[in-house]
Amino acid sequence: MEKITSLSQLDLEKTYTYADYLTWQFEQAVELIKGRIAKMAAPSRRHQRVSFVLSGKFYDYFKMNPCEAYAAPFDVRLYNKIKSAKANKDIYTVVQPDICVICETSKLDDAGCLGTPDLIVEILSPGNSTKEMKTKKDLYAESGVREYWIVDPERETLTRFMLQADGESYGLAQIFTNGEAVQADIFPNLVVELGEVFSDSQR
Repeated sequence: MEKITSLSQLDLEKTYTYADYLTWQFEQAVELIKGRIAKMAAPSRRHQRVSFVLSGKFYDYFKMNPCEAYAAPFDVRLYNKIKSAKANKDIYTVVQPDICVICETSKLDDAGCLGTPDLIVEILSPGNSTKEMKTKKDLYAESGVREYWIVDPERETLTRFMLQADGESYGLAQIFTNGEAVQADIFPNLVVELGEVFSDSQR
């Protein structure tokens, strides 16, 4: 088998599995979305600053909580809910959310998370907004992510989606702006002041 050391060796039109993903030996970060390779844009400085502040907020809250929070890079393997098989060759989606929270800790292993997180936060950077706003939103809804935040450092907004009763679609977006506080719906005591999140993002 050919050793894969460069993304250029892969066919971007081909369908791959998590088993394939594990064999790749190149540095460029990629995700698998239903078997298709999705190149990850390099995060901007503003993205990293917002990520750092949010990670600190989540750490402070979840260190006294049975749920666990993780920041990227952290592999989340999502499998087809219709299938019970969870072998690497049966997993076609591997994503690296900026922040994710997992309450069912049996989903955690040394490789990351196998199954659906309860809350996911994605932070936009130039070049990744379409993926986060459409592709990943649909993916996370189908997978049953209960609460999904999209943070936009450029517009200084946080858009929140909540899973509907059908378990596979989101309701109307709730948009919060700089100066407002966001209270997580599934974690009522987790409150994030956006003024703190965005205070240094434009320096």
